Amino acid sequence: MEQSKELDVDVRRAPSSHDAELADYDALPQEKKGTKDDQQNMWRMGKVQELRRNFRFITMFGFSMILMATWEVALGVSTIGLLNGGTAGLIWMFFITWMGFLAVNTSMAEMGSMAPTSGGQYHWVSEFAPREHQQFLSYVIGWLCVLAWQASAAATSFMAGTMIQGLLVLNYPGYVFERWHGTLLVFAVAGFAVVFNTVLAKKLPLIEGVVLVIHIFGFFAILVPLWVLGPRGDARTVFTEFSNFTGWNSAGTATIVGVLGAILPLLGGDAPVHLSEELRDAAATLPRTMIFSTLANGLLGWIMIISFCFCLGDLTAAISTPTGYAFIEVFYNATGSYAGTNAMCALVIFMSIFCNLSIVATASRQLFSFARDQGVPFSKWLAYVPPRWDVPLPAILFSFVVSCLLSLINIGSTIAFNIINSISVAALLSSYMVSIGCIIAKRLRNEPMLPSKFVLGKWGLPLNIISMLFLAFLFVMSFWPTGPRPNAAGMNWSILVYGVIIVVSLIYFHFRGRHVYAGPVEYVRKSA
Repeated sequence: MEQSKELDVDVRRAPSSHDAELADYDALPQEKKGTKDDQQNMWRMGKVQELRRNFRFITMFGFSMILMATWEVALGVSTIGLLNGGTAGLIWMFFITWMGFLAVNTSMAEMGSMAPTSGGQYHWVSEFAPREHQQFLSYVIGWLCVLAWQASAAATSFMAGTMIQGLLVLNYPGYVFERWHGTLLVFAVAGFAVVFNTVLAKKLPLIEGVVLVIHIFGFFAILVPLWVLGPRGDARTVFTEFSNFTGWNSAGTATIVGVLGAILPLLGGDAPVHLSEELRDAAATLPRTMIFSTLANGLLGWIMIISFCFCLGDLTAAISTPTGYAFIEVFYNATGSYAGTNAMCALVIFMSIFCNLSIVATASRQLFSFARDQGVPFSKWLAYVPPRWDVPLPAILFSFVVSCLLSLINIGSTIAFNIINSISVAALLSSYMVSIGCIIAKRLRNEPMLPSKFVLGKWGLPLNIISMLFLAFLFVMSFWPTGPRPNAAGMNWSILVYGVIIVVSLIYFHFRGRHVYAGPVEYVRKSA
């Protein structure tokens, strides 16, 4: 631990006595105690329990299901897949991506059981990376995770806002789709998320459980009208005809490029990890939550995508709709009713708003954890948990401000706004790749693994390698434009933003970060 002696660190950690620390946990309020295993894990990682452990399996399962909101987001981004691959491309790329993320999330579930902490990926990298690379790698991954989740919070509030605008276009043909209207709607959605994450924070698990019921029953409320009232496509056409509307040299290339439309509904399986310090018996419950939510959400999403493609009707009309969302056009064609379409779309918008609520909770916990380890400027303030609130209030408010500031960019240019938000995909994929890469290296070197309640055993290395190859493919594709020879508006600038973020984090690391950021591994205790 020579490195930590040279650093000006100020991380809240427990006393050196194991027995004294567990005695301190016994003195905590009942809602913070968790189980003995929770206490042991926090002691081992050198962290003090500051947040309430008021989540259980069903409420955390609900949280993960709502945050991913797979069938709702799949409808919202369906135009991406329809343009690049058509109905067959959309259906099969979704299925392949679902299977890939199941492997990825299972790999991360094992790491989450070993070290159930709000830090997630950057903490795992700090513990599992080779000693000489722990500080640097975990620092970069921490920055990428923080920025990815902050951008995701802005992007989901923007999606909910533009869905509302799409309904206005449908109901009022004279409505002009103004960018500043969308920005104001982002303010409203982001403000709603702040209220639920602060004033109503104690009720958040209950709210997530209730909204989970709406998420599941809402699925059938959309599915049944589509099948009963909508047109029926030919099964052979729907499942086997790939389309290319973007000018690629083949439908196969277009289909591969369209994988982004499958990534977005399935991304975010790590979200429960960032609330693991609020989950009772986290080491056992977290893996089940991550795996079951990926299975359930993926199944609902795939069924919805198949149903949507069968009831699509005129594909060209759907992708060129003035509402901006193909699903709004499909709903209206199926029902032939403004009232029916409004009701169905309102359900999707409602779930998108609560998806944003869950993302804000995740983003704030990720930021809180990284600030606790002094990874960002103003760390003491961002890591502060006010007494009686028991939530990282400054981090939540910071997330709100970031969403509002990013949405202001939309007034000047929607393209610029989308460029900044697109970084969330590449950044999260990077964090998954580095984390899983570190665990692969440990397995190849036959190094001992941390004890956990979820062990992959002999399947660990094959599953990790499959996950790594899958993530590498997605990472490359996340930087591709939607069409060949794009102009400035059609270019995917996320690679530029990604590079800028890496450079900025390296500069800050060189001048400040390396002097104050030790990395979580420096505070880890071996065992009792």
